[in-house]
Amino acid sequence: MQICVDTRGAKIYAGTGIGTYTARLMENIMSIDDSNSYTFFWPNDGYDFMLDKKNVSVTLFGEKNKRFWDESYLPALVSRRSFNVFHLPQNGLGLPKQKSCPYVVTVHDLIPYTMPETCGKSYLDRFVEQMPRILENADRIITVSEYSKQDIIRFFNTPAEKIRVTHLAADSGFKLMDKEKAWSFLKDKYNYTGDYILYLGGFSPRKNVDGLIEAYRKIYKELPGHYDLMLLGASKDNHYELRKKIDSLGLSDRVVFAGFVPYEHLPYFYNCASVFTYPSFYEGFGLPPLEAMTCGTPTITSNVTSIPEIVEDAAITIDPNSINQLTESMYNVLTDMSLRKSMIEKGLRRAYNFSWKKTAIETIKVYEELQ
Repeated sequence: MQICVDTRGAKIYAGTGIGTYTARLMENIMSIDDSNSYTFFWPNDGYDFMLDKKNVSVTLFGEKNKRFWDESYLPALVSRRSFNVFHLPQNGLGLPKQKSCPYVVTVHDLIPYTMPETCGKSYLDRFVEQMPRILENADRIITVSEYSKQDIIRFFNTPAEKIRVTHLAADSGFKLMDKEKAWSFLKDKYNYTGDYILYLGGFSPRKNVDGLIEAYRKIYKELPGHYDLMLLGASKDNHYELRKKIDSLGLSDRVVFAGFVPYEHLPYFYNCASVFTYPSFYEGFGLPPLEAMTCGTPTITSNVTSIPEIVEDAAITIDPNSINQLTESMYNVLTDMSLRKSMIEKGLRRAYNFSWKKTAIETIKVYEELQ
């Protein structure tokens, strides 16, 4: 088969869920599939790692004048080539209107429909305008959880047989490390040596970081030791408002805004964390809890949307609206050593059920269904 995949998101959205998904899918397809031929769309430079694969060719796109590349160049190129399948991994946005081959789109979540107040207006308008046509024109829809599949069916009445679920996974770099070496890394690179409760992700209201700060405020003086709250993530969305709140609560010396951290450094932060907290209101998949469990970190997360499907009994799941549940769970994990040991073991076992290789194999099967 001649398969075309728009992989630009791997670079453009690096550090986000969609960017990670696109990059890992592309890399694993290249490592396991020698029978099909692939054309990958890529923005400008940084594509050298693809050049040694005989069945992979690269079509370069500019990063300026995005509208031209998306609305003119891409549709013309797809219609001109004899592709058997065209796959758009980033929620299908920008899918060509004129169809010259079967389309596969990956829809990660329907947050603009379920929690529109948490989305920027430009993205919200574009998503709501395009998604009905995208789902109608797609021959197969890939999504990342059974929960997201049911959302697609519920909002758009899409036939279930048109949707395939392929779970995400933690990268091979996320693993249980020698604690002494991991702490040495944090000390050398970030000058950090204290125990901490970790959150990693965005600062949209959907992520419920505000609730986490409230829970921490109630508990930090009661804990048997000094535990900072470390927040990892790029300074955007409600980041400024959260900083103001922390200052007003007198917590500025206890809450660490570590900012954006290189992807390859994240396993060290997970491994050194005393507990990982992720009280999100909505996730299409929720990759950080899986990454944390893969690193042997006790994890507390939400009992809503897709998250229980992913973590099962390997994490403590709480109502994200309940500050008391989150507070109690953090206290228990940080004081009960037998509970910690059990959570670490369960988390590692659960994490072994997910792999990017499996995701890639299941995606290739979707392509081949359309042959």
